[in-house]
Amino acid sequence: MFEVLVFVYENYWRGESCPELPQLERKLSAHGFEPDEIHDALVWLDGLNLAAQHTSLPDGSQCLPLQGADSLRVYSVAEQDRLGADCLGFISFLESAGVLPAFMREIVVDRAMALADGPVPLDALKIIVLMVYWRFGHEPDALILDELCDDTEDRLPH
Repeated sequence: MFEVLVFVYENYWRGESCPELPQLERKLSAHGFEPDEIHDALVWLDGLNLAAQHTSLPDGSQCLPLQGADSLRVYSVAEQDRLGADCLGFISFLESAGVLPAFMREIVVDRAMALADGPVPLDALKIIVLMVYWRFGHEPDALILDELCDDTEDRLPH
């Protein structure tokens, strides 16, 4: 499924340029993706669209209340189990860097929880974050984009 999402991200840079799901399904099939992967990705994208619609007013402005400076997000046991320390730490890093507002964080968590059972790998979470940015038409700055796209496993610490 994540290969399909990456393809959509790379080929439809802005979420608005992405075709409707039935047409997207045909295009993905024509590119050789497996029907099961396409179905899973389209269901996931539909959930992303639904979540995004519930956070925005018709004029595109955010309708959810802003998180206060001294408020704290407490993750449920199910979220902790599914996301694990690496993913929760990465979400915290993005929030503390000021690049993941609370309303987008909630969509990231929702879309991560929508995956099949089992812990969410950090690489999958990074794709989820990219897709949430994509859906809202936000382009992350170069350093954050590098953090989201770069394979950090082969990096050597300085």
